[in-house]
Amino acid sequence: VQLQASGGGLVQPGGSLRLSCAARGFNLDYYTIGWFRQAPGKEREGVSRIYFTTGSTYYADSVKGRFTISRDTAKNTVYLQMSVLEPEDTALYYCAARMDGRRQYDYWGQGTQVTVSS
Repeated sequence: VQLQASGGGLVQPGGSLRLSCAARGFNLDYYTIGWFRQAPGKEREGVSRIYFTTGSTYYADSVKGRFTISRDTAKNTVYLQMSVLEPEDTALYYCAARMDGRRQYDYWGQGTQVTVSS
């Protein structure tokens, strides 16, 4: 049972990246999948989340209008499309999965680095 995060990289300000979070060994139905990020010296921040069964979404104010979370039920995968990237978006991005009724996330991916720099 694992989550595999991928898609990070180096991008210039104003650019775009798409992160993927693929679940292996379990189905994401009835899970909330969240994307988090942590920059050096800063606390971990919740960026966005999606309830896999219905597609209901949430965004932090810092990314609203720039990031879009989505899911592919056939691929058991969640995506985070990031646009108009800013240097402040530079961080290690993690995805995590939380089952219905639980307050804490049960599974965490390994993280993928996003660096926004000219």
